[in-house]
Amino acid sequence: AGGAAAQDGARTVDGEDVEFVPLFAALHRGDPFLILPSGTYLRLDRPEFAKLRELLDEANGLAEPDGDAAARVNRFQAGWWDELVELGVVAEQSERWERSVAQLRDLQAPEPVTAPDGLHASLRPYQQEGFEWLAFLHANGLGGILADDMGLGKTVQTLALCLHVHERAPDARFLVVAPTSVVENWAREAQRFAPGLPVRTIHETQARRGTTLAEEIAGHRLVVTSYALFRLEFDQYAALPWELLLLDEAQYVKNHQGKTHQCARRLPAATKVAITGTPLENTLMDLWSLLSISAPGLYPDPKRFSDTYRKPIENGDAPELLATLKRRIAPLMRRRTKDAVLTELPPKIEQTIEVELSARHARIYGTQLQRQRQKVLGLVGDVTKHRFEILKSLTILRQMALDPALVDDEHEGVGSAKLDRLVDDLTQVLAEGHRALVFSQFTRYLARVRERLDAAGIDHAYLDGRTRKREAAISRFKDGDVPVFVISLKAGGVGLNLTEADYCFVLDPWWNPATETQAVDRAHRIGQTNPVVV
Repeated sequence: AGGAAAQDGARTVDGEDVEFVPLFAALHRGDPFLILPSGTYLRLDRPEFAKLRELLDEANGLAEPDGDAAARVNRFQAGWWDELVELGVVAEQSERWERSVAQLRDLQAPEPVTAPDGLHASLRPYQQEGFEWLAFLHANGLGGILADDMGLGKTVQTLALCLHVHERAPDARFLVVAPTSVVENWAREAQRFAPGLPVRTIHETQARRGTTLAEEIAGHRLVVTSYALFRLEFDQYAALPWELLLLDEAQYVKNHQGKTHQCARRLPAATKVAITGTPLENTLMDLWSLLSISAPGLYPDPKRFSDTYRKPIENGDAPELLATLKRRIAPLMRRRTKDAVLTELPPKIEQTIEVELSARHARIYGTQLQRQRQKVLGLVGDVTKHRFEILKSLTILRQMALDPALVDDEHEGVGSAKLDRLVDDLTQVLAEGHRALVFSQFTRYLARVRERLDAAGIDHAYLDGRTRKREAAISRFKDGDVPVFVISLKAGGVGLNLTEADYCFVLDPWWNPATETQAVDRAHRIGQTNPVVV
């Protein structure tokens, strides 16, 4: 910052020795100048101090408050530590800090690790890299976020990690927490790729199964349960030793104020890995929630993270902070896109089909539109207070556009032009030997889809959040018993491998395009050999 570093913890600025400690304190307090021992006034708005002030402000904004005015750097904040070293701030480090920081600096180039013998799969090059990264995290007692695109084999990478650890510690136990619809899929994938790893799925509480959790999983190394059961029986899970906690579809714990998130943070596990194709769905706080579980020391305080990163980035006030944030989290997050790593994956062809409403339907919709518009315009003065009413109005209009009977039974006979088009398209597609997935976010509308398919003689399987025999429904489609699978977007938009389909019909666009992409990726993923038409 204006001269060669002195050996006694000082630098030279304009021929004057400047001690680091008082300089740090002055910058930390935001003082306009510093009085040097010689009596000279040193202005602190000099460009030489800009980078140092930036680092101190960031550390001050994100460090856990502990009553100490000093800026602290923990072992997850290797990027900050390295930049302080480059500025000559850190003259020496303890042996412990050297080890921890060196581990994180090397994290982007982990040592090669041979795939475990018990893995019944040939890992693609990018999967091997992901496995080696996970193995390195575990070896150093760190967690992370595996955020590859949907359909790139995150499950097989994490199963390879489990087998890798199991070979070295046969008594180690691994916990997978996943959405209810994905629990059995995990068991199938584990039996397929890691048959030597004893697996136990938990589907019921102790009151229903009649045994404690410890009794239920005795002798099993891999335990798979749902987020709901994990939350309900958390005390039993917390009482058991876990080597790995794997949070599949980890966006389910994005609400850091929710109980499920708190359970994931509190569970004592040596390594925690968040697995998700959509690490950021709504705001940057989604990402913070996952980091607070997998790397709890990186950004300890959600409010300070929001003030320092979320608000400036999302408001567009400080776009450069986005690059800074990416650099900070890079060692602890691995994300690959399908376009980058799966050049052999067949194309995905997307078509947007606009369906004109019938004259009667259009009149009913127009009347409802005016009614809801007047209502919403009266509420927008305080969007925060009335957000639920506003969303309700928008939802009514979306349902009205699908079928007016979804809003009012008196419109039962109006019909749905969109369903007419769907049946026509499916009839043609199935006649050509294709198989199809049909998605909607509204289960009441899916009920009407099923009625129309039955009337048209089109066999189908069905899945929503209330489906009891989920595996039977999935198997009917995967085994070829039926050519169409009707699925609610929420219940079946994640975790399923349905490459038997090569057509996807999304009946109502979701407000978040990433959710649609997840649904379509049930078919457009590893194992698909045909172009997928959406």
